[in-house]
Amino acid sequence: QALELGVPTMQPGEVSFFLAAFPYAYGRPGSREPDVPPEAPLLFEVTLLEVRDGPDPQPLPPAVRLRLGSQRRERGNFHFARSDFAAALRSYRLSLRALDGPTTAPPGPEEEEELREQRVKCLNNCAAAELKLGRPEEALAACEAALRISPDNGRALLRRGQLLAEQGRDAEAALVLKRALELDPANKV
Repeated sequence: QALELGVPTMQPGEVSFFLAAFPYAYGRPGSREPDVPPEAPLLFEVTLLEVRDGPDPQPLPPAVRLRLGSQRRERGNFHFARSDFAAALRSYRLSLRALDGPTTAPPGPEEEEELREQRVKCLNNCAAAELKLGRPEEALAACEAALRISPDNGRALLRRGQLLAEQGRDAEAALVLKRALELDPANKV
């Protein structure tokens, strides 16, 4: 997170040193013991070589898209757990971009199913982050996008129903929540 916060403040050609307290580096657990022990501050030396507009998505094999999407979604989960919902949302959107990007070859049936599942997870996570940021319309749009991919996704149905109810759209909410309950009768929410 230190680099995500620091690099945008730099100019091309600039060399910067970022001293990151452990919450902005590898967190309380550290990483790659013994290289980065628990609660370790880190010093990063960064040279900004150039600034570009967002790169054109490069065609990638489906397995690489899945790996990148998963890594970015997990990074979003990391930010979400730390209540940095804006950073989480950025990571989830990057994950979706990786999952939806061009491929070097068509995915096989198993890869296509996994891509679909990853997209739905990311969209549900986007909805949760949007709610935390106080943007119910955007959260509802993310739920609806998830349901276009997976119409019987219980999490998206439940959240969509709750959002519709909050908007006073009670008849629609009742139908959606009834469907969520049919799919998961044990759900206590």
